[in-house]
Amino acid sequence: MLLERRHVKGLNLHMTEVFKQAFKSIMRCLKYFSHKSNVSFKCSVYGVLLFRMIKHSFLEHLLVPSEMSSLSGKVQTVLGLVEPSKLGRTLTHEHLTMTFDCSYYPPPPCHEVISNEPITMKNLFWIQKNPYSHRENLQLNQETEAVKEELLDFKAKGGGALVENTTTGISRDVQTLKRLAEETGVHIISGAGFYVDATHSSETRAMSVEQLTDVLVNEILHGADGTSIKCGVIGEIGCSWPLTESERKVLQATAHAQAKLGCPVIIHPGRNRSAPFQIIRVLQEAGADISKTVMSHLDRTLLDKRELLEFAQLGCYLEYDLFGSELFHYQFNPDIDMPNDNKRIKRVRLLVDEGYEDRILMAHDIHTKHRLTKYGGHGYSHILTNIVPKMLFRGITEAALDKILIENPKQWLTFK
Repeated sequence: MLLERRHVKGLNLHMTEVFKQAFKSIMRCLKYFSHKSNVSFKCSVYGVLLFRMIKHSFLEHLLVPSEMSSLSGKVQTVLGLVEPSKLGRTLTHEHLTMTFDCSYYPPPPCHEVISNEPITMKNLFWIQKNPYSHRENLQLNQETEAVKEELLDFKAKGGGALVENTTTGISRDVQTLKRLAEETGVHIISGAGFYVDATHSSETRAMSVEQLTDVLVNEILHGADGTSIKCGVIGEIGCSWPLTESERKVLQATAHAQAKLGCPVIIHPGRNRSAPFQIIRVLQEAGADISKTVMSHLDRTLLDKRELLEFAQLGCYLEYDLFGSELFHYQFNPDIDMPNDNKRIKRVRLLVDEGYEDRILMAHDIHTKHRLTKYGGHGYSHILTNIVPKMLFRGITEAALDKILIENPKQWLTFK
């Protein structure tokens, strides 16, 4: 119950106890009078129900923590609350510092030596085709200075904000995010929560839904990883295919935390076309606000046009976030023919034409070294520099692009 959450600050515990005792006294009186006559009994039953309703609604709304009330209508960055209008062009799914060892994929036979070599021009093409089989490539956290230079370039080219989706299990580092925000002027929003089951600790797996909910709420209200640096979204919440029991609990906790906070949520679906539908169903059953929820990685998940449009009807945000990734062999699921940027643009155009322009988001999901410009990659400015002009050429209007890059992220990231 809200009144018993010790970690929630700003509650007047004395007044809380006064209210609780007052309600108990009223309930005792009503029960006493219920024995006097049938009429009073009926009245007291209705009275009991009424006061129980008042108890739960009145107390939980009147005694809202000051942190929660101050979030409404704002976006929470690693440097604090900002007005939504300050964000500008926003990439909604990126990583600035993380490790991806959990997704290491054994290299093809006889290629083990390359897997452990430093990144060089000689092996760069091999890494581009086998990005998850090169150990150093998975250590994005080693490239903070290179990332800083890229963020400065992103800002110089018209970028304003970025959602950093690194969560527990893949080396979230909110202190580094804060420093990058201070040194670049880019608004950085950090993600609360847990990645896929393979990264869940035994402690995480043992938690109840209520305990997981408390963790998520705490990371947004008070700070993540033992700091006072607060997250501004829940996610990316990692889901596998099939969904595991631990991941299901995290999804349910995500829905509960979102219902309490009115916060944005972003999901990493399993690599199966049924995964997004299943995840939305679990979230809905747990009370999530689907209109404030993003389904990531649709580029590699819903490849069929009919299924994409069917999914779009569910009302969540539709994120195409692998711009710049041109893999012809997708190591995690070889059955998936990963689309290139031209196909992604066509899918975005389809969604715009079908009336979903207010639901579309875009990003690169940079999470490995080889996609940084330092290593010959496209970098965080690729969408602004290359994709936007091509979209205009393909008939997507400037008004639609402003919605996708400015208005939609702003609406999603603003706390209710």
